[in-house]
Amino acid sequence: MPNLLAMSFEGELAPSFDLRCLAPGRTLPDGWGLGYYPGGEPSAVVLKEPAPPQGSIRSQLAKAWEHLEASLLVMHIRAAKWGAITDANTQPFNRSWGRRDWLLCHSGSLTKRPPDDRGLFEPVGSTDTEALFCNLLGRFAERGWKSLADVDLALLRDWLDVLDDDGGLTIALTDGRDLVVYADRDVEGSLYLGTIAPPYDRAVFGDDDLVLDLGARGTKSRKGVIVSSTPLAVVPDDDASVDGPEVASAAITWTQVPAGSLLAIRQGAVVAQHDPPAAGATPRASLVAPAVQTRLTIARATTARPRLFDVRHRTTYRYAKPIERSTHLLRLTPRDDRLQQVLDHALTISVPGQTVDFDDVFDNRVRRLHIDTPWTEMVLEARTRVRLADVAPLDFRALKSRSTIPLVWMPWQRQIMAPYLLPPELPESQLDELTEYAMSFVRRNDFDLLDTLLDINATIFKEYAYRQGSTTVFTTAFEVYANRRGVCQDFTNLFICLARLLGVPARYVCGYVYCGPRATSEAARANAVQSEASHAWVQLYLPEVGWKGFDPTNGILTQTEHIRVAVGRNYVDATPTSGTIYVGGGPEILEVDVRVDDLEP
Repeated sequence: MPNLLAMSFEGELAPSFDLRCLAPGRTLPDGWGLGYYPGGEPSAVVLKEPAPPQGSIRSQLAKAWEHLEASLLVMHIRAAKWGAITDANTQPFNRSWGRRDWLLCHSGSLTKRPPDDRGLFEPVGSTDTEALFCNLLGRFAERGWKSLADVDLALLRDWLDVLDDDGGLTIALTDGRDLVVYADRDVEGSLYLGTIAPPYDRAVFGDDDLVLDLGARGTKSRKGVIVSSTPLAVVPDDDASVDGPEVASAAITWTQVPAGSLLAIRQGAVVAQHDPPAAGATPRASLVAPAVQTRLTIARATTARPRLFDVRHRTTYRYAKPIERSTHLLRLTPRDDRLQQVLDHALTISVPGQTVDFDDVFDNRVRRLHIDTPWTEMVLEARTRVRLADVAPLDFRALKSRSTIPLVWMPWQRQIMAPYLLPPELPESQLDELTEYAMSFVRRNDFDLLDTLLDINATIFKEYAYRQGSTTVFTTAFEVYANRRGVCQDFTNLFICLARLLGVPARYVCGYVYCGPRATSEAARANAVQSEASHAWVQLYLPEVGWKGFDPTNGILTQTEHIRVAVGRNYVDATPTSGTIYVGGGPEILEVDVRVDDLEP
């Protein structure tokens, strides 16, 4: 049975806590308590019970109360060592400071109470845990720290390390937005961290004493972190029918938190880890979320050297019956501007027809082709030599160190940007879910605009599977979010939808990406699959900065490996080739081959 349990998710869930330790014939705990923050408010609700009876009414609330919904929850099941078994001595403890409620749970027991020398906060009960809580909050108040975001986490770890000299000290401390956990320095296996990731239909974990069901009152596929003093196993579905629909159960991976380490968790991701100084001599795996680590890496991107590329884009259409008459729009000429210079371009078409070149409303170079000659095969081949220059993708940050969400646009700016601010037409319930998902990134990054966008870019790269053939051009952004798989077009559509829901103008970019030299073996060429077809990524308009490229498929910022061809509101506005067949046709065979060669390797 876990003595301490804390959970953080990227959005709100309505979990069920089945305290089986209160069943008839079981050894009853000395008390239990559950704290959470409904509606994401800074005010906490605490449900606790000292000396619970068998099958207690309060425990039924923890199991079935429909109002128990939050993205951050902490639970403690007590075996008393300090103080009487009363409400005042039952965890979690709650204190108000900095216009928010703080909760603390403590697993273990100190040999002596921390000193009551901070003045501002005084214990109500007689436990070592409440004295520890008051001591820590007093130190925060002395330094003017009104949230965990203000706290020097390295210094907090050092304080806890000193307090750890006086016995067992594994704690979970939260202010309603962040969760900080510390693993006892001397107790082996004192704290475990479990991660779950969508998609899943069912998420039930537990042991003989406690069962946690994350979807008992409506499953939502949420990414989350569960911290427990005891690892919880996946509980099998006893009601599953062999002949019934397949139910995807969430898997959970448990990792022991290094002794003496402190973790900071926000919106379902570990965002910081502070190990004891001695740990520096021994390399160990980081528990920080991979997407957070990737975001920090790409935030350090510098100016890339200029590149010169030759691009060949060959498209072949074949039909079973002759096409008598057809019209086509071709967007195969790369854009020419201060960062991308087209040195040479030629487009050949195997079937004769009437052509006219023009610039569309998105400033894409377009060729309109009208064919009256019957044909069954048409080959389009575009050859381009292009030079790419670059500026450091984040060089503007020094000019304007922080832009926050929500963005404020002048009326004329919003009018011009209107096509890039309107999210796709989806059911309102789906847009609500995607908005909540987008806001989890905002909250995780303290409302910073650029950090939020970098986090979305890195998360799609790390947590969504690139799987060819799993989607079509009709796959929606919500379906990509729900299934967590797709191709570059799908990841781009999802990023565009999330950005627009946050009020950030976003446009679809179609072009080419250089993925390295042409490999000779099939295995080595696996990573180059994107360079053998047109690629898609996102451009976001940042205030006083302009359009900046983000490639969620590769988790990078665009620099001198992305060749821009066409932009638009979506795929339809920027597709390389499209057309209408008026007479003839039948079954179609389409072959596309793209080759990008670096002339200055």
